[in-house]
Amino acid sequence: MRLTTMTDYALRMLIYLGQHPERLCTTAEVAQAYGISEAHLTKITHQLGLGGWISTVRGKGGGMRLALEPADIMLGELVRAVEPDFYLVECLGSGNACSLTGRCRLTGIFNEALAAFLEQLDRHSLADLLRPPKTGAAAPGEVLLGLPVLAAKPAAASKVPAAASAAVRRGSKAP
Repeated sequence: MRLTTMTDYALRMLIYLGQHPERLCTTAEVAQAYGISEAHLTKITHQLGLGGWISTVRGKGGGMRLALEPADIMLGELVRAVEPDFYLVECLGSGNACSLTGRCRLTGIFNEALAAFLEQLDRHSLADLLRPPKTGAAAPGEVLLGLPVLAAKPAAASKVPAAASAAVRRGSKAP
């Protein structure tokens, strides 16, 4: 299963706004922060405003902010509202023409998996995304407060010859 870019960007926008509750933010600012399309974010801003997740102020000095407290923005509700459908396979959608319909058990399995996925999202709010991680640093590739964590640069190769290094580990002097 893969969520649409629209859902990804909507989540990023809400994370960004949640990180800056003290002021209005602009679409251009969010687009620049994440390196994503401002035009696409404009559509998402409109949808999030209609859904009541953000409030917008037009004109010079305008922008947007969260319309709700982060703890009141449930991820499952947001994903259900932004995603166009959850048809993991053809038989879950309308206009099903699968020749296995009625004889295949995958439909039930996929429906259960989808329900478990959405149930997990229902357990979390935007506030959960804004909290620092519970333990240690984030792993490379993990998203921390909406920004990807980059892998640490590999350590420079040791200039100590292998024989000397092995001797030190054994507790004797290098040859």
